[in-house]
Amino acid sequence: MIKWGRFLLFLVIVGVLATLMTTTTTQVAGKITLGLDLQGGFEILYVVEPMEANQKVDIELLKATARMVEKRINIGGVAEPVIETELPNRLRVKIASQAADQDKLRELIGKPAVLTFRDEQGKIILKGSDLAPGGAGVGYDELKRPVVTLKISDPKKLEQISRENLHKHMAIYLDETMMTNPVIQTVITGGSAQISGDYTVESAQEMADLLNSGAMPAKLVEKQVTSVGASLGKLALQKTINAGYVGAALIFVFMLVVYRLPGLVANIMLATFTYLSIVVLDWMDATLTLPGIAGFILSVGMAVDANIITYERIQEEIRTGKTILSAFRAGERRSLITILDGHVTTLIATGVLFYFGTSSIQGFAVVLAMTIIVSLLTNVFGSRLLLGLLVRANLIKKPVWFGVKESEIGEL
Repeated sequence: MIKWGRFLLFLVIVGVLATLMTTTTTQVAGKITLGLDLQGGFEILYVVEPMEANQKVDIELLKATARMVEKRINIGGVAEPVIETELPNRLRVKIASQAADQDKLRELIGKPAVLTFRDEQGKIILKGSDLAPGGAGVGYDELKRPVVTLKISDPKKLEQISRENLHKHMAIYLDETMMTNPVIQTVITGGSAQISGDYTVESAQEMADLLNSGAMPAKLVEKQVTSVGASLGKLALQKTINAGYVGAALIFVFMLVVYRLPGLVANIMLATFTYLSIVVLDWMDATLTLPGIAGFILSVGMAVDANIITYERIQEEIRTGKTILSAFRAGERRSLITILDGHVTTLIATGVLFYFGTSSIQGFAVVLAMTIIVSLLTNVFGSRLLLGLLVRANLIKKPVWFGVKESEIGEL
């Protein structure tokens, strides 16, 4: 007796999945952030060196320097830079943007931006660390020329210094460049001061932002700059996508020819797996790179492998003379532990790659781990659900629908 309810449920599930994929795939895929190797941009490798002889370069110093570098890059108007720390003493800065001014950003990142106030003997009497949080800003002098305004966190300290140096020069230095060398005419109260110079509004704002970001906690030595053109990244992405289309088509044909109806179910779940992987990438706000795509393609092979293990086991059970339903139950039960073992061991490998690998290897490991988990949900449990609905609906009774010839039954 045919159970139409199960068959109808199968059609509903497939219909819902098909509707989701056809209506939202382009939109979701368009929101995924492409990495430097796909979008184009540039990458800078820095070696972090201590400022002082007794300073040690450790993970905390690397992280602090990375945070300061990010602030500097944001000053340059670039959103979401990728800054990676690499032990023992390296920072890798990735800017996936063709609009970014490479020279300007490299100059901003490399500036120590140490602000000092010095007396006539060259002695430092105030430092940039004495600035109030966000204490640098843009103002205008009496002639409406832009100046950089400063707010000192301890007004009493500035007042005392100005009193001690009354009618003397107090030079303001940025690093070792003297910005201005005014004479203190009166005792400065209220904790406010300013840096005058040949500023535009934009350059004064950039200087204020730079001072507010603070000084680098360590010295950055630029070792390597790698640029990727937009056309090269676009070409790499297009070739990768085309290869994916060809590979998917060959897999779909193979599964249909060899496994017939189970192959059709596997193809439906492979398409679902691809769609859900894209959705999860968007949800993770992940940056997709070429190594990440390689991890994704590898996981597609594992997803197909999970279906093949199950279907081969079902075919073996059918050849022993069991009914379709009995063969399906035995095949899915006996193949599950093998599939889980394969997935778990691969997850362990991705954990090792992520822990010991560098940036590109870590990207590969993250994408591979994510797709393995999605594959378990779709190509293991999802495939079994859909195939189980068809088998239990009593619509499929002939072994040929599972790729088994009548003459092969009873041979084992």
